[in-house]
This record gives sequence, C-alpha cells and structure tokens, in this order.
Amino acid sequence: MGPSGAVRSLTVLYDADCPLCVHVRHWLIAQPSLVPLVLVPAASAEARRRFPRLDHASTLREITVVGDSGQVWSGTDAFVVCLWALAEHRPKANWLATAAGRPFARAAMYTASKWRAAVRTGDRPSQEEEAACDDHCSVPR
Repeated sequence: MGPSGAVRSLTVLYDADCPLCVHVRHWLIAQPSLVPLVLVPAASAEARRRFPRLDHASTLREITVVGDSGQVWSGTDAFVVCLWALAEHRPKANWLATAAGRPFARAAMYTASKWRAAVRTGDRPSQEEEAACDDHCSVPR
C-alpha cells in the first residue's frame, strides 16, 4: 500500500476482456457510493497514462484499485475496498476486513479468479507472464 490519508476517490482497474469483470464494472457503476469510483480497463492506454509506475501486467492478473492519494490495493484487498466504497456494502466490507471475515473474502476472490480464467476472452497470458506470477497471484496454481 502507498501513502496514507483520506480516500476521496478510487480508480478500479478491471479486465475488459473478462465477462465477469465487465459485469462487475456495470454493477459497481449502478451502486450508490460513499466514495466515487472511476473504472478504467487494466493495462489500457488510459491506465498507463494515469499510473505510469504501476505494474500493468499484474493488473490483468488480479483486480487492482488505486486511491487518489497513491494507495494501491490488489486481489482480496481490492475487492474489500470496492465494497467499502459502496453505501449498501460498507458494513460487509468492514466485516470482510476482519480476521473472521477475511477467509470469506479470499474464497470469493478465489472462486471469481477460477471462473475468470475459464471464460476470459482476450489473449491468454504468455508463458513468461505465467512464470513471473509464481505464487504471488490470487489463484494458487
């Protein structure tokens, strides 16, 4: 995570080649939010322009959220932060961030990642990208 401070807006980098990610993007846009969400396709020219120092290959492997003060969340943490930004889901996000709720957040991310890998419509990651992932990705190999 980067610098701390009050979060006034969040940018969600989502995989535009993933039907699940696109569906979640539309769902997020339709939700009443406490913190404004800007949704940008991961690894796009816009994402690279906004966040030149970010590892854009990794943003295609797992959800990444960037706060307006430079905070960066990925994987399960990004999922929880997205829910935290939503008016109706902040209490659930607060619970998912606890030791009791964290396993449920991880299970949701694991399930979504497995489904996403099966249906993603864009190019599959190269063998080099797969090797670079090692055990740092959200889905165990």
